[in-house]
Amino acid sequence: MVKPFQNLPKEGTTELAAVLIAVTDSTAKVLTVDHGNTLPNGPLSPIHKSLQAGVRQWVETQTHQSLGYVEQLYTFVDTQRKTSSGHYLIYISYLGLVREETKPLESVAIWQDWYTYFPWEDHRNGRPDFIEQYLYPIFRHWINAGNTIAEQKSREQRVKLCWGISPFSWNEEYVLQRYELMYEVGILPEASNREEVPKLFCGKSMNHDHRRVLASAMARLRAKIKYRPVIFELMPPVFTLLQLQQSIEALAGITLHKQNFRRFIAQQELIEETGKMDQSGPGRPARLYQFREDVLLERSLSGSKLPISR
Repeated sequence: MVKPFQNLPKEGTTELAAVLIAVTDSTAKVLTVDHGNTLPNGPLSPIHKSLQAGVRQWVETQTHQSLGYVEQLYTFVDTQRKTSSGHYLIYISYLGLVREETKPLESVAIWQDWYTYFPWEDHRNGRPDFIEQYLYPIFRHWINAGNTIAEQKSREQRVKLCWGISPFSWNEEYVLQRYELMYEVGILPEASNREEVPKLFCGKSMNHDHRRVLASAMARLRAKIKYRPVIFELMPPVFTLLQLQQSIEALAGITLHKQNFRRFIAQQELIEETGKMDQSGPGRPARLYQFREDVLLERSLSGSKLPISR
C-alpha cells in the first residue's frame, strides 16, 4: 500500500503520482494537494499482488474518492530530484477517473480546473488570443536561434505541428508535445531558462515534474474518449444529451457539432432513455438518459471518432 503526502524515505527511489480526473458542471477537474501545487503522491511500498489494486486502495482510503477506471500512465526518471544515496527518483504515474465527491476529504486536497495549468488547451471558444499575441513571438525567436538552416526548419515544423499552424490543424491530443516544447523554449516557470511571459498565459506551475505528468494524463484521456467509453465513469447515473456533450467538450477542449454528436451517440447505441425528464433548467424539459449496462461491460468504440466542429 502507498502512503501519500509524505517525504520520500531516505533510500526510496520510486514514487507514485496519481492523476484523478472528474467532470463537474462541464468543468474538467484534477485532484491536487499542497494548495494546487502537487498531484497526490507518495513513496511506493507495494504489499498487494497487483500494483493497481494497491493504487486503488490507497486513493480511496486517502481521498475518499471511489475510483472507476484506472490505468497506468507511464514511468519516468525525474533528473531534477535525487535521494540521499544519489539515485534519481523514478515516478510511476496512474490515471484514475472519478465522480467528484462533496463530502470532506481526510487529506488536504482540492479540485482544480485543469485549464488552470494549461490555459492554451481550451479551444471551446476558439483559439485563445494570447497564443498568437504572446507565445508565437517567443517561438519565432527560438526558431531563428537555431544554429543551422536545417535546425531552424525543423524547429518551425515542430511549432506548426504542435500548435496547428498551416498546413497543420489543431490536434487536441498533442498536450504533452506542446508542454515539452514550451518547456524546452523556456516559457514555463518550471524551466530554468524561462522567458518572461505573463503568468496568466503560461498557466499555474506545479512542483517537481507533476505538470508534465498531468499533461500526459490529459493527452491519454483525450485520445481514449474517442475509442473507449470511459466517459461513462465521469458522468452521473442519469444525464441529458447536452450534459454528455458538454462533458466531452470540457475534456477535449474543443466544440462538437451538436447534430453529428447526437447521431454518433445514437448509432453506437451507448445510452438509453430513462423515461424521465430533467425539470431543473429554465427552458423546456430535456430527456434523461443512462448508459446501457451491456455497453459498460462489453462495448468499446474502436476506430470511432468524435464529430468535431472545425
